Amino acid sequence: MRAVLLSKALVHAAYRTKCAAIAAHPGTQLAAIVPPSWRAADGWDTALERDGDGTYELVTTPIAFNGRYHAHFYPRIGSLLRELRPDVFHVDEEPYNLATFHALWEAKRLGIPTAFFTLANIDRRLPPPFGLLERASFSWSRRAIAASEDAAGRLRARGYRGLMDVIPQFGVDTEAFYPATVHPDRVFTIGYVGRLVRAKGLNVLIRALTSLAGEWRLRIVGEGPLRGELEEQTEALGVAARVEFKRPVPSAGVPAVLRELDALVLPSLTTRRWKEQFGRILVEAMACGVPVVGSSSGEIPNVVGNAGVITPEGDARALATALAELMANAARREYLATAGRRRAVEEFSHRSIAARYHAVYEQLAREL
Repeated sequence: MRAVLLSKALVHAAYRTKCAAIAAHPGTQLAAIVPPSWRAADGWDTALERDGDGTYELVTTPIAFNGRYHAHFYPRIGSLLRELRPDVFHVDEEPYNLATFHALWEAKRLGIPTAFFTLANIDRRLPPPFGLLERASFSWSRRAIAASEDAAGRLRARGYRGLMDVIPQFGVDTEAFYPATVHPDRVFTIGYVGRLVRAKGLNVLIRALTSLAGEWRLRIVGEGPLRGELEEQTEALGVAARVEFKRPVPSAGVPAVLRELDALVLPSLTTRRWKEQFGRILVEAMACGVPVVGSSSGEIPNVVGNAGVITPEGDARALATALAELMANAARREYLATAGRRRAVEEFSHRSIAARYHAVYEQLAREL
């Protein structure tokens, strides 16, 4: 079976461990098509991270309208499909995006079985022409892959009637993300890794810390439009000396960042247009044996399960209480570290996620 996966997310080398795990299945050839870079909504431009993995083919192709999440597309995708001649084509994009519409149309012309992917877990009106693009994608694709039950429910509500599987977009490389072997004596270090945008709830986290007694520090790793406001907030609330802002690191550097933390916090806030769709940093921290504290937004409680702490979103007092309990209870931190690592390996490892994707690809290939 020859499968082709189109995904801008695969500019991150750490995410491509899933590709290697899929390609490791006997008789499977996988080509991953990626752009040279992807410009996120916050303006951060991630260039393709190279690695030495030769178990799958990495194909770079130009991208049009880079950074336009819904309107970007790949002008050469048709010629690439004619060159690669896959048995299965997986478009790792929302069905209403131009990239998906264009790629599925090219695959339809060649008679290639296809699947698309969705993270979207809130139904909202799509302005023209995106509703039309979505309906075309529904009719042209033989299968859908939803990241969560909420995302699957949205597809059904939008009128998708085809076959569907519920599988997270990516797992975690549990060989790269592993617990620290040495635990130096340090001030209790709380961390956040990700985009600095309002929906991630960082204002709530900083408010929570103002009532947290004892010795602690907060390390925020990331970039985004909220950074200036957050720095001003820490100054106004008198905690600036305890808060460190660091620039984003390449995906391969994230495990080392996580292993320097005593707790990872993801205090996301649901908005009218968005709620947390997965929270990859949670499973990465869990794999590193770092206790996680997440809000009740979207998919976070389902990802964390009983291997972390969930607090009501937007509730700074409850978040402060949860962090205080972790600071005071080393045995509780050790329990959550062990439970988190176990859950990451059993439920979210690249190997387990890749096996589920491979099964979908095999079913699609049999429809030829």
